[in-house]
Amino acid sequence: MLDHDLIIQSVRKRITDGSILNLIDLFLKSGAMVGSSWQSNEKGSPQGGVISPLLANIYLDAFDQEMKRRQHRIVRYADDILILCCSEAAAKSALNVASHILEETLKLKVNERKAHIAHSDDGIKFLGVVIGTVYTRIQEKKLKTLKVKVKQITKRNGGKNLAMLLKELNPVLRGFVNYFKIANIAGILNQLSRWIRRRLRSVQLKLWKKPSKLHRRLKQLGYKPPFKFIQMNSWRNAASPLASYAMPNSWFKEIGLYQVNEVKTGVLVPCS
Repeated sequence: MLDHDLIIQSVRKRITDGSILNLIDLFLKSGAMVGSSWQSNEKGSPQGGVISPLLANIYLDAFDQEMKRRQHRIVRYADDILILCCSEAAAKSALNVASHILEETLKLKVNERKAHIAHSDDGIKFLGVVIGTVYTRIQEKKLKTLKVKVKQITKRNGGKNLAMLLKELNPVLRGFVNYFKIANIAGILNQLSRWIRRRLRSVQLKLWKKPSKLHRRLKQLGYKPPFKFIQMNSWRNAASPLASYAMPNSWFKEIGLYQVNEVKTGVLVPCS
């Protein structure tokens, strides 16, 4: 739990405006509703608070600077910390140093269950990815979470046309890909792209309702009948040749589907 006095001391190094410092102090002591009653808090930053991540970064800047002074290579995002070492002995030493700074200087409690030493050959889980010696891949649970969101958006019984779906779907896809593009996920994004197009074809087939509308679309594209009559509400038929002819990959790009498979992956994002 963040110590309130230390937070204010850290903020005061950059900000001298008393009204702002007082506002931050009030925010820290605002407490929270537990059931139907209000509960005060003497330590920590309110969970979900708009400036909680900022305050955490300000608070832990002292940790960053001390580890840098000791020439330890670290990566930190809020309270998730990765320390890079060349040997197991160095890793144990760095863990002891980090724990001392966090617990003695910053009055924080290190989560002993999560704090551990691992080799990159075995893969290190950090911020949704698994960092290996020669690769970085996405954690499987993150991909599953995305697919759940996509399924919710692209329900066939939602009654929304594709334009409405894309307006909701594209930000989700864009956010996911831009976060995880540092990983080596080109193959995963190709599979994901095919799956998303199939879901959208399934939605459009159900919106057309009758095979005659599908056949009309095929004629407009220059295909010659006779055409097979398919069940329009079938997930299986969303992968049929007729569905692909009527709604080719290029068509999805034309109507504005975010192209996850065209994003360059396995790239390092430079720090500002």
